[in-house]
Amino acid sequence: MSKLFDRFGRGQRKTAFAAALLAGTILAGGGLAWSNAGSATAAPIQVAPVFNQTGFAPLVKQVKAAVVNIATSGLAEDSDAEQMQGQMPDVPDNSPFGDMFHQFFQHRHDQGVPEHAMGSGFIIDPAGYIVTNNHVIDHANKITVTLDDGSSYPAKVIGRDQKTDLALLKINAGKSLPYVAFGNSDGEEVGDWVIAVGNPFGLGGTVTAGIVSAHGRDINEGPYDDFLQIDAPINPGNSGGPLFNQNGQVVGIDTAIYSPNGGSVGIGFAIPSNIASHVVAQLREHGSVTRGWLGVQMQPVTDALAKAIGMPKAHGVLVDDVTANSPAANADLKQGDVILSYNGEAIKDGRDLARAVADTNAGQTANLSVWRDGHERNVTVTIATQTAANGATKSEQSSQERVGMALAPLSPDTREQLGLGPSAHGVVVAKVVPGSRADESGLQTGDVIRRIGDDPVGSPSEAAAKIHQAERDRKEAIPLLVTRNGTTYYLALQLRQS
Repeated sequence: MSKLFDRFGRGQRKTAFAAALLAGTILAGGGLAWSNAGSATAAPIQVAPVFNQTGFAPLVKQVKAAVVNIATSGLAEDSDAEQMQGQMPDVPDNSPFGDMFHQFFQHRHDQGVPEHAMGSGFIIDPAGYIVTNNHVIDHANKITVTLDDGSSYPAKVIGRDQKTDLALLKINAGKSLPYVAFGNSDGEEVGDWVIAVGNPFGLGGTVTAGIVSAHGRDINEGPYDDFLQIDAPINPGNSGGPLFNQNGQVVGIDTAIYSPNGGSVGIGFAIPSNIASHVVAQLREHGSVTRGWLGVQMQPVTDALAKAIGMPKAHGVLVDDVTANSPAANADLKQGDVILSYNGEAIKDGRDLARAVADTNAGQTANLSVWRDGHERNVTVTIATQTAANGATKSEQSSQERVGMALAPLSPDTREQLGLGPSAHGVVVAKVVPGSRADESGLQTGDVIRRIGDDPVGSPSEAAAKIHQAERDRKEAIPLLVTRNGTTYYLALQLRQS
């Protein structure tokens, strides 16, 4: 330490000496005259005066009182057993550490070790309504909200929605509370300043600033992913906290980070306020969220598929299966149709269609533009209510993504394109991701998968379900009967990355 201060002292003395020498040179009058001798007309580099910046302090002072810390506690339930087993380290069967890890995790579950979580939230009503993430309060049997002034209150859950990871709480503070309002997340442009306020690592009210990095990010968290990507630093404990624009409006709810090392690396994700505000309104009124249901399984339209079915360009989503007795079936939507627009809005991908259908009330009609048999046609469908039984899931799509291939139905057009007879059955491999398990297994775009294991397959959703089941059964590989260029043979689809 003495050496550090000594260096600092010497640095000060050298600076003072240099300053004195410079001053002496200036006073002498000749020391600086030579600098412009070579160019009498050259001017020194100059910049406009820089005024003191106010920063975000005025904004933070206004909104900070409406941001809260959330602490939860609970015990691991029996329903958590599979999840806890999934958290056990993946060690070889013959490893001497295998039993130790198994016993530790099993003991932790059997003993019902208390689970604690810390998160953030914000007040949206002076009566004490608070928005946070569902994962912050999941499995909690006790929720405590601490306000900015240090006072704490028990909270009850008004409603929660797993698909968007949102929850609404209520506290009774016995007084009117400061609150904030939702803004328009669609109005925030890439590059706009945003401020995150929350409770990272349980430290209490913390403010970070950054910009909107991107819109519409899909991080495979749910069927309605449409996250804002931000670079304002957020960390564990920020979950559920508000993301403010420069007007003090909430334009996002901090939810997730990309974290290869356990901390922030400058890539965070927030639920857009335009999604959250609709969900929160339903939670407050009904305690749950009601969504529309169409009844289709879908996949992207690749360039190869677009060419095969005669589309001028690849856009929309391909219907690879229609659920029986669903609104889609009743409207005569067919396997192989491409949905191009929904109520006049262009459909770019499956998320667009999923969100549009979800936001449509049951009983309302929707007008779809569909590509079928080489031309567009209009289809009118009456939307029903999504339930746990009929609700669309991403399990099949996620299985295809993990394996690294996209599947398409074997329609009459694709049969003709591939030179197959009208009675040929199976599913078409529409895309193979380079370096994926499907690629390593030898699958190619244009292959027709006839059987998976011992079972024939007739639709992409059926094929994906069989692959997903094999993954759940922890199989290393599964045999596929494949037809390629008129030749049929077996391939082993690897289900674990080599």
